[in-house]
Amino acid sequence: MTETGMSKLEQQRREKRGQIGQLGADPYGGRFEGAEPAASVRGRYTEGQEGQRGRCAGRIVLLRDIGKLIFMTLRDSSGTMQLGLSKKLLAGQWELIKKLDLGDLVGAEGTLGTTKTGELTIWVEHLTMLSKALLPPPEKFHGLADVDLRYRRRYVDLWANPEVMERFQRRSAMTASIRGFLQARGFLEVETPMMQTVAGGAAARPFITHHNTLDLDLYLRIAPELFLKRLLVGGMEKVFEINRNFRNEGLSTRHNPEFTMMELYQAYADYHDMMDLTESLIGHLIETHCAGSVLPFGEMEIDFSRPWRRARYADLLAEYAGCDIEDLPAVRKKARELNLDETGMDDAVVINEVFEATVESHLVPPTFVLDYPAALCPLTKQSAADPRWAERFELFAGAMELANAYTELNDPDVQEANFRRQLRGLSADETMAKMDGDFITALKYGMPPAGGLGIGIDRLIMLLTNATSIRDVILFPLLKPAGSGAGPEALPEAAGPST
Repeated sequence: MTETGMSKLEQQRREKRGQIGQLGADPYGGRFEGAEPAASVRGRYTEGQEGQRGRCAGRIVLLRDIGKLIFMTLRDSSGTMQLGLSKKLLAGQWELIKKLDLGDLVGAEGTLGTTKTGELTIWVEHLTMLSKALLPPPEKFHGLADVDLRYRRRYVDLWANPEVMERFQRRSAMTASIRGFLQARGFLEVETPMMQTVAGGAAARPFITHHNTLDLDLYLRIAPELFLKRLLVGGMEKVFEINRNFRNEGLSTRHNPEFTMMELYQAYADYHDMMDLTESLIGHLIETHCAGSVLPFGEMEIDFSRPWRRARYADLLAEYAGCDIEDLPAVRKKARELNLDETGMDDAVVINEVFEATVESHLVPPTFVLDYPAALCPLTKQSAADPRWAERFELFAGAMELANAYTELNDPDVQEANFRRQLRGLSADETMAKMDGDFITALKYGMPPAGGLGIGIDRLIMLLTNATSIRDVILFPLLKPAGSGAGPEALPEAAGPST
């Protein structure tokens, strides 16, 4: 590093930037009209046909200088294209071309042909400087290996690791398919408030913000549920939203405090309809975007062939925990064996803690877990046959929860009583100790019977793209602050202009 904290390579690149300007070229370019994606050029090329041309723009990720001939590999969002640059053909630009480095962005136009090794190449007739990179790329353009640094420098990760770009392109395509699937079935996409006066719709700790003009504390939403249900009251019979939720909780390979949820509600439906819809929707994504129905996920293989297993919560608890859900002393004994502190816990909470500890790791094939204890589900309609159970399911796959759905509770008096019971024992200043009175008012106007469904988009993309960390499917995941110092961590630098 120099005395100014600048690396020697950055200093050299700054000098080249100045020299490019002296040659009359703008080191940061401008509009480059008519650039064609590399993949498109490859797709239309016909070997042996004369007169074919290419015009591409991208980042230099490989540079091989053999004197009077230079080969470069450009990468754009669609893939790569080789450029062949000859001093004889580009005599007027050769001095400029010799100032180029790995990581620079350029545009090139010329005739198409193949090298002796069969590599499709644009034999460049004119090159345009588009952006001078002052920081060098990773040592190997195809592998930025430091995982934490990859997340912090996603803007490098995307072009240094092609599989990362491909995963996020797939995520975008899958999200578009979800929208198309639902819209084709009559669902209306809506947007509901991100900032709410009451943190409702889930049991989670919210982030708090403040509106200065109104002198009002607000909460980043933990769920859109109560607003989407208001739309059912208003006569929107099929609604969905794909957007962010925020929960002020822990970080892990399966949890990010800011995450994407698809939530929908359908009037005159129930949780059985939601099961059928969920299976059809995810099945559609797999058929459209995956190679077969058996997908790898880390060390697992998950068979998404339909139909999927449907099993009652109580039956799974008996199968894997060895306890009858109604034998509370046995359930509490099991909790103690699992080193769970069940002292002072509500019975339903103890049951669910044991369920999570003993059952969920076995739910690798897609499994609908049905009929949860009603005490765990304050927004859910109880079973008419047995009110101890709520008409709720959670979908698991890869030992991970993917979706949650209810037959929605639409009785305002029962809903208010459930809220009051849920809030009992919380101090008045706790952010979750507030009831959404306006939602109760909305229910009093009459909400149709309905089914509701939430699918965690990040986790779904994890499963369908074999990403075992949620950070691999979120472009900019929340991370611990980087270590203190004069500046950001340096990437492993390339040794020189060629690789």
